[in-house]
Amino acid sequence: MGKIILQKSQNENRGTEIIPEIFSETTSDSAIKKFFLEVYSLTIFTLRFFKEVCKPPYEFNELVKQSFLIGYRSLPLIGITGFIIGLVLTIQSRPAMAKFGAESWLPAMVAVTIIREIGPVITALIFAGKVGSGIGAELASMNVTEQIDAMQVSCTNPFKYLVVTRILSATLMLPLLVVFADAIGLFGAFVGVNLKGNVSIHLFFSQIFQNLQFQDLFPAFIKTFFFGFAIGLIGSYKGYNSYKGTEGVGKAANSAVVFSSLMVFIIDMIAVQITSLFQN
Repeated sequence: MGKIILQKSQNENRGTEIIPEIFSETTSDSAIKKFFLEVYSLTIFTLRFFKEVCKPPYEFNELVKQSFLIGYRSLPLIGITGFIIGLVLTIQSRPAMAKFGAESWLPAMVAVTIIREIGPVITALIFAGKVGSGIGAELASMNVTEQIDAMQVSCTNPFKYLVVTRILSATLMLPLLVVFADAIGLFGAFVGVNLKGNVSIHLFFSQIFQNLQFQDLFPAFIKTFFFGFAIGLIGSYKGYNSYKGTEGVGKAANSAVVFSSLMVFIIDMIAVQITSLFQN
């Protein structure tokens, strides 16, 4: 009897050791499968967008409406953010520049930093938080209330009306918002320079434009189109394919912000590598 009880206890201990290993393997496999299924469905969603954007009829009125909602209503937040970025960057950079006796290069350094990197990336992240979450939550709530199904029943293409217009609006509006944020950021840098100095606005901007080159402006402007496209695409995808229920609305908005912000960094990394290759 003692041997039988000992064998049972050993088998039970072995079972408890084997089950977590099998469970961890199955959970990791399911996570990998879920990742590739997500990539596959997002690819199909993107190909459908390019297919629908070329086919008539074109929803110009909805495109203008979404451009107003996405672009114009984001101006106050983007403007305040750009001004603070320029002001803080100038104040923080002044002591370091003064140590090396290069305080006169402060306007040029701040301008190149804002225009090439900080302005587009920070603006895209603010845009993802405001617009990406808004698109995801709006489409998810329409999916929950079955408005998308009602549009299909009424012979209206919901993908073209809801998804295509929002992605195009985000793609077109973000570059304009970045230009606006850069301009406000340079004005904030001018204010920061004059907090502990006396530099005229003509001298300040003449120093900036003397040091700016075409390779500083063009790549920074082009990558903002990809930022806007990625934010609009991911927000629309998460909202359009959300789960039914109120919980799906929150998950769609949250995941839209997270994944679109991650895509901004990935696109920025790729853009920097491509720019450096052309410059070399």
